[in-house]
Amino acid sequence: MKLSVLVVDDEPIARQAIVRLLRDDPDVRELGECGDGATAVQTVRSRSPDLVFLDIQMPAMSGLDVVAAIGVERMPATVFVTAFEQYAVRAFETHAVDYLVKPFGRERFADALARAKMRLANGGAGNVVSARIMQALESLRRRDDYLERLPVRVGEQVVFVDVNDIVWIKASRNTVLIHLADRVHELRETMAGLGERLDPRRFVRVHRSAIINVRRVQTIHPWFNGHHVVTMDTGQKLRMSRYQHEAFLQLVTGRAKG
Repeated sequence: MKLSVLVVDDEPIARQAIVRLLRDDPDVRELGECGDGATAVQTVRSRSPDLVFLDIQMPAMSGLDVVAAIGVERMPATVFVTAFEQYAVRAFETHAVDYLVKPFGRERFADALARAKMRLANGGAGNVVSARIMQALESLRRRDDYLERLPVRVGEQVVFVDVNDIVWIKASRNTVLIHLADRVHELRETMAGLGERLDPRRFVRVHRSAIINVRRVQTIHPWFNGHHVVTMDTGQKLRMSRYQHEAFLQLVTGRAKG
């Protein structure tokens, strides 16, 4: 099996260490490298490598952000590279996802590469591997800091949206629509998955299909049957489920309505 491989790491020394080891492998027919997450997303989309060695911790756009931008189901076979020996390794081992811990030796690298080759040879295992990766990343996300910037694709580029600029988020089948004051971005993510990555002190789900930025709320008016209408600072009016009203008041005032 001849492979095209992409190495993604913002540290040149770490990146070159993997590249050197891969150059010794006769099965590697094409080898590329990226020093940042945004370039990695573009390269994966344009070149569709068979295998990616992906660093988890990178500035601006982390390895988790790269996977989110591309989508787990469209990610090539991936070996995650991490310096987080405590919780990242536990997440990967629990869900049987390939990983390398910096610094690693030639033997450990060879083991990870061999497992990746085996999984690639077993073409029917793709869905299982994708599910395992998603479960491991969700475990990492729950331990990571809440999002401050959100990577979204605009044409062939990846741009970063400050979460403070988000007015509200709408569910749209298998994607979400990120509403800013002057534009809308589409992101391939579930409402539940994105909601877990947003600070619950700043964002609240007021309806099964809507998450709002609490700081962008202008007024709340009663509607009917216990529902309310939330007016955002852009003038957008959103219906609030009656089941969410008390929780919302507690969030913005520090106490329940009484």
